[in-house]
Amino acid sequence: MKEGRKGMERSVDDRYTQWKSLVPVLYDWLANHNLVWPSLSCRWGPQLEQATYKNRQRLYLSEQTDGSVPNTLVIANCEVVKPRVAAAEHISQFNEEARSPFVKKFKTIIHPGEVNRIRELPQNSKIVATHTDSPDVLIWDVEAQPNRHAVLGAADSHPDLILTGHQDNAEFALAMCPTEPYVLSGGKDKSVVLWSIQDHVSALAAEPGSAKSTASGGANSKNASKSGGNGDKPLESPSIGARGKYLGHEDTVEDVQFCPSSAQEFCSVGDDSCLILWDARSGSTPAVKVEKAHNADIHCVDWNPHDVNLILTGSADNSIHMFDRRKLTSDGVGSPIHKFEGHSAAVLCVQWSPDKSSVFGSSAEDGILNIWDHEKIGEKQDYGELKIPNYPPGLFFRHAGHR
Repeated sequence: MKEGRKGMERSVDDRYTQWKSLVPVLYDWLANHNLVWPSLSCRWGPQLEQATYKNRQRLYLSEQTDGSVPNTLVIANCEVVKPRVAAAEHISQFNEEARSPFVKKFKTIIHPGEVNRIRELPQNSKIVATHTDSPDVLIWDVEAQPNRHAVLGAADSHPDLILTGHQDNAEFALAMCPTEPYVLSGGKDKSVVLWSIQDHVSALAAEPGSAKSTASGGANSKNASKSGGNGDKPLESPSIGARGKYLGHEDTVEDVQFCPSSAQEFCSVGDDSCLILWDARSGSTPAVKVEKAHNADIHCVDWNPHDVNLILTGSADNSIHMFDRRKLTSDGVGSPIHKFEGHSAAVLCVQWSPDKSSVFGSSAEDGILNIWDHEKIGEKQDYGELKIPNYPPGLFFRHAGHR
């Protein structure tokens, strides 16, 4: 076993060295920002400014600590250089140990428990939701929240709103609706829960000052959820119950996603290997349930924003499946229209490109990020697939321009 582990480590190191040598060829621009702590979730936020040579973009990320300092939700501003602008010598000299001058921390929120998932509200760029090891979803107004210093003993920041409805921990499955201020979550209680935060968002728009959080918490504040998931709520944070609860999974719900064109339609996947499509107008039971969508737990799902008939799933069976919802039936009969097998370990994330309907990315426990183009299926060359080996703990992001 020790020899096998050493061989695997050598292989990862070799792949990383090879990838690093190709960085100047692969990318128009690349920035690396080394973090002190691992980040379990990282999301692009809104574009803040557009200039001639670069754009300023909001970035949300988490810091999972060892307990010596609190877990945090970090809001950063990034300068993203436009394609064909970056100097060649800059990209050829990148150092994975360095902190990028292009990434600047804007605000730190002391999060009650580790941040497992971050999602932003499309209708209001100030609002983000987070999942931690508790049954609740936490809603944050990142502009109103005070900037905090993450030191040992510091009180948790207070969420602006707490969404209740799960009966057990909901750690990963989280989505925001692109058309309405709705939040969707899944958890260990095998349920999918839907909330509307319309009233909260309207209150923020009408009276921005009234929605501001209490500054830093005091002696009476309690953790909304600790790493062990005790579920205590901050006393000063308002909460709302669910708009709907949907039952159909037989094991933990691992991921959820809204239909890009409808606030009433959504899908979910779980450890029961099922893909379920829901329609809130038809009640709380599945509209379509695909049994054995994979041969193992399903970790992730994404709905194509350009073609609402296409849905991607990623699984512990190391594969990605693409489904056409027009070919799924209510009796559970359905098979993927394509299977993608390029990972050697469980697939943890799939995501469609926001720019091109046929392109998507996948990442897995093998430390590889693959970029796929399903329109290239059947062509001899492996065009459109980009493999990036394991990266050291920290934050890695890229801009690949026209590629």
